[in-house]
Amino acid sequence: MANLKEIRNRITSVSSTMQITSAMKMVSAAKLKKAQDAITAMRPYAEKLTELLQNVSATLDGDVGGDFTSQREINRVLVVAITSNRGLCGAFNTNVIKQARVVANSYPGKQVDIFAIGKKGNDVLTKGHTIIANKSEVFDHLTFDNVAAIAEALTEKFITGQYDKIELVYNQFKNAATQIVQTEQFLPLAPIASDKPASTGDYIFEPSKEEIVLTLIPKSLKTQLYKAIRDSFAAEHGARMTAMHKATDNATELRNQLKLTYNKARQAAITNEILEIVGGAEALNG
Repeated sequence: MANLKEIRNRITSVSSTMQITSAMKMVSAAKLKKAQDAITAMRPYAEKLTELLQNVSATLDGDVGGDFTSQREINRVLVVAITSNRGLCGAFNTNVIKQARVVANSYPGKQVDIFAIGKKGNDVLTKGHTIIANKSEVFDHLTFDNVAAIAEALTEKFITGQYDKIELVYNQFKNAATQIVQTEQFLPLAPIASDKPASTGDYIFEPSKEEIVLTLIPKSLKTQLYKAIRDSFAAEHGARMTAMHKATDNATELRNQLKLTYNKARQAAITNEILEIVGGAEALNG
């Protein structure tokens, strides 16, 4: 009977876990819808801003990017690792951490530091790397203004020469079940190129085209970082929803197996009791 009690306890424990994972799945599904709508609505704006910058830049001669396009000898690199503040989302954080280490190891002999956005990345990457900052609080109030402040800080570190290159590593949201690890160069700006021909209309620019480009570049950088964090935020909820869905299915399967085991053990115990009673009755009759 002690064995039966143990199985009953395990069934109760698994059932409780299944309720928790099922609830977390529904919560993540609700949050995913909002996060997905946000990144889906933002992508056309980010693409149009990049297209506008390309069209105006294509009509200019020489380097108009100023400090933003400064190509220096790479001695100091900053890797911005965007993870989540919480776990239980499968390999979501592990994939970004692995890629951040790959990027860091691709600069042998150079100084490579980590700028963490998210507690999980900060906790793991602290071992073996120098974390210069952790902006995990940005997820508490994920707004453009809060992200813009981070983008300005990163830009300042590049312009002042603290770092010669800044790269972003994050999960891009594709759908609830798929997240694609991305590595993007944040600074210096790569040469602006496009397969589309530049706009050749007769436009009057006010202010000058040079001033427009230098105004668009900081805005484009802020938008790039905000899109990356928004992508990661939506991908996190998608990964957690998928992970909790699988956990719920596994818990259901395990509970069913335990119930079957319990019923078999219970039936065996009943059969043994019947045999003992019958054997005792026959012994008395004999």
